[in-house]
Amino acid sequence: MAASTPVSSPPAEAPHPVRHPTRWVILGVICLAQLTVLLDNTVLNVAIPSLTTEMGAATADIQWMLNAYSLVQSGLLLTAGNLADRYGRKKMLATGLALFGLGSLGAGLSETTGQLIAARAGMGVGGALLMTTTLAVVVQVFDDEERTKAIGVWGAVGSLGFACGPLIGGTLLDHFWWGSIFLVNIPVAVIGLVAVVKLVPESKNPAGDRPDLLGALLSTLGMTGIVFAIISGPEHGWTSGRVLLPGGAGVLIMAAFVLWELRIPYPMLDMHFFRNRRFVAAVMGGILVALGMGGSFFLLTSHLQLVLHYGPLETGLRMTPLALMIVVLNLTGVGARLMTKLGGPLTIAGGMTLLAAGLAVIAWTGDHGYGGMLAGLLLMGVGIALASPAMATAIMSAIPPEKAGVGAGVNGTLQEFGNGLGVAVLGAVLNSRFAALLPAVAAGAGSLPEALGKARTAAQRSEVQDAFASGVQAGQLVGAAAVLAGGIVAAFLLRRAERADAAAAPAAAGG
Repeated sequence: MAASTPVSSPPAEAPHPVRHPTRWVILGVICLAQLTVLLDNTVLNVAIPSLTTEMGAATADIQWMLNAYSLVQSGLLLTAGNLADRYGRKKMLATGLALFGLGSLGAGLSETTGQLIAARAGMGVGGALLMTTTLAVVVQVFDDEERTKAIGVWGAVGSLGFACGPLIGGTLLDHFWWGSIFLVNIPVAVIGLVAVVKLVPESKNPAGDRPDLLGALLSTLGMTGIVFAIISGPEHGWTSGRVLLPGGAGVLIMAAFVLWELRIPYPMLDMHFFRNRRFVAAVMGGILVALGMGGSFFLLTSHLQLVLHYGPLETGLRMTPLALMIVVLNLTGVGARLMTKLGGPLTIAGGMTLLAAGLAVIAWTGDHGYGGMLAGLLLMGVGIALASPAMATAIMSAIPPEKAGVGAGVNGTLQEFGNGLGVAVLGAVLNSRFAALLPAVAAGAGSLPEALGKARTAAQRSEVQDAFASGVQAGQLVGAAAVLAGGIVAAFLLRRAERADAAAAPAAAGG
């Protein structure tokens, strides 16, 4: 039982860690490792048009290039967290950097879409170890007073990856071939590996549970089946066997995963955590905001390049204000201070409302140039800077410190599963709307370049562009609705949990 774990935990895993003298230097090292993972995601987004033309990749291929990494990573995050807790977070952090660097090398040398998808899946293994260990180390070396600020900085550096990724990717694509966007990860991974070995202290829970390999396999297969069905729906029909069979299998496998986790003594994810209302609220809000963000970034980069006709570097520059807003607000501690004054529920609700508003502004004004899009990006940046650290703090505070790796695994799973699902869901909305509005001459086209190639006149090409823009708008509005719903649900449940805890406290003191 999760509730009894803190009592039997070893002294090395005290619930309130003492302040480590070099904790801020350590934070810088693990943020470098975090940056490695996020550079890859954003760099790939600006390379979508290049991959479409140079490798002949259809929209579904692009979605799998994005999702292969996310699905493997999200399926392994909880197991990676268990491994880190048991065998050492420093060891797993170093291993993750090494695997991620090797996977990047394989991706950069890929010659076919299949090879690239496989390399991306391999990178997901290293990414899983990095995502869990970086946040787990933050929890171990910072106490309650400083932890919210530290998590904010951790999140801000992640956003810096969003800022640097498109700029680095755009510069490389302007001068080199598309494979260079993956090779740029290698020097960052090497520097991070050396710094981790020399500076990061080892921490682990010797009494930790053994890895749940079957649980990892079930969760990976289940999510793969569900997302495959969502990606295949627009092209093959939602009632086709290609959609219903993998989708139904994915749901059944995820149900089997839950039953397995409830029965075994060493679950990858202790289902008793879901009795904690704070945990449930953060989980629900986290999935919805990640869904809206992951899918919206996929749509936004495609819109900037394929509709507004910006080049890769220009696209990167125009995405930068969002990330810089997050970095500035979190590095200056604005989000942490607001959370202290307003509390978690109001901070999350306000942040996610601003994020949804930004998505809606982009959807309504994005076709008319960059001005409206800039306003939307700034709103999104403020929203993410407020909501994301507050949700991560809510998740980590609901899990015992000796299970920090598992807690980080849960947080990372929400982000990666939400991102992957967002690309699939909002990509499906885009494809469905795009296919429905295409002129007859371009019917059946699987991508915007293919549809434009079939168009014979300027008027038909304009119709194709309008159909794609309408699909992007529909996807952005669905993402905004998901984010707004997540903010309302998370804030309501967190507030209810706080009131229940406050009511139970006098009774517990009296007993």
